[in-house]
Amino acid sequence: MNKIYPVVHHVFFWLKNPSSKEDRDQLVDGVKTLSTIPSVLDIHVGLVASTEKRDVVDNSWDVSELMFFSDLEGQETYQTHPIHLEFIKNYGHLWEKVLVYDIVQA
Repeated sequence: MNKIYPVVHHVFFWLKNPSSKEDRDQLVDGVKTLSTIPSVLDIHVGLVASTEKRDVVDNSWDVSELMFFSDLEGQETYQTHPIHLEFIKNYGHLWEKVLVYDIVQA
């Protein structure tokens, strides 16, 4: 049975030092701490897949976080949650760019 997640929060991070495996691993560990926020139903932390290079594929990012929420209120709660704010404070120095896609179920 498929789970239904009405709200999806997808974040892409570009590292300041993209060749640093240490920085990448540190950011991955930091992102994983966000799973302890109660309104986060599920999380997928990812790295760029080595799939076929095509014009429609953006593989310029380094780390991604895909989170699932039951509603927009849960996503809003996540944004201001102390664990999320601590994550930004502790790991923000690692990235140079962040791109967010917030999605609701059609």
